[in-house]
Amino acid sequence: MYTKIFRAVIIGAPGSGKGTISDRIVKTFGFLHIASGDILRQNIIKNTDLGKKAQQYIASGQLVPDEIVTKTMIARITEVGNKSYILDGFPRNSAQADILSAREQIDAVINLDIPHDVIIERVKHRWIHAPSGRVYNIGFNDPKIAGKDDVTGEPLTQREDDKPEVVSKRLQLYDELMGPVLAWYAERDLVTSFKGRETKEIWPRVERFLKDKVNMG
Repeated sequence: MYTKIFRAVIIGAPGSGKGTISDRIVKTFGFLHIASGDILRQNIIKNTDLGKKAQQYIASGQLVPDEIVTKTMIARITEVGNKSYILDGFPRNSAQADILSAREQIDAVINLDIPHDVIIERVKHRWIHAPSGRVYNIGFNDPKIAGKDDVTGEPLTQREDDKPEVVSKRLQLYDELMGPVLAWYAERDLVTSFKGRETKEIWPRVERFLKDKVNMG
């Protein structure tokens, strides 16, 4: 399908459409999507030693320490072996980027550069049916009856962390966290930023970029 092994990191703020873009990369190019959140959850479900340690932090409302995240991600990358992949949620700091670069050659960093006001507006219109996890976006994917779940008719709610003031704070923290990582990769000339307001305008550019990179056309 493609002519070389290709390894990329995808970076984007919460609400940037990173999940959707990652899914499309997987479907179009057959890359593996290695997401730190998923890997931690899998370790917790399988009750591995790392999973047990991670669960202790999560249960007490703390962030899982870098050391545990690094170990779980490096273990998964090693397991994957000689395949193309995109890393999501790792590295989160320059120390992790150093550890990763000592083991793997990263070919590109895809940075989704979505204005904060667009993300705040996007999540402001997001309502969920908490028991099922169904998500509705007002003006894009509306429920059939306003404020009600399509399947059960139960009321929709908004996540606490989708409220504009919370999202704004989260985006500020994200910039502080990821700024040094982007700078680390920019120094090595690996970052390509994709600016835009919607996934549908960004995806064709990401697709074209990756096709050029993996010699697909």
